[in-house]
Amino acid sequence: MPLNDVPWTRPVRIRLQCGLERTFTGAYDALDFLENEWPLRHGERHERALKTCRGALNGTIPAVIAREAFLAACLEAGMPAVMVPWKRRPAIHPARPVRAAIV
Repeated sequence: MPLNDVPWTRPVRIRLQCGLERTFTGAYDALDFLENEWPLRHGERHERALKTCRGALNGTIPAVIAREAFLAACLEAGMPAVMVPWKRRPAIHPARPVRAAIV
């Protein structure tokens, strides 16, 4: 992950037109895909996703907005999102004090 990336709270997994699946974890990954590997060039949602991902990387747009715009662009291009099971983060419990045994 690049140092200037804005990670999403939940990754986005899409099914490409060739049938393969690809996972995107943040605005930088999505922007790179939108600029360099996108199958359609002139979609309205594609343009919006480009702008919002750039805005997220610049700090002017929330990452969740860029994520939603990227998902909409993928749907417009015929690349549906694949449901990723939600992985809960393990709860971090504070260390319990060690009790000394009285002998």
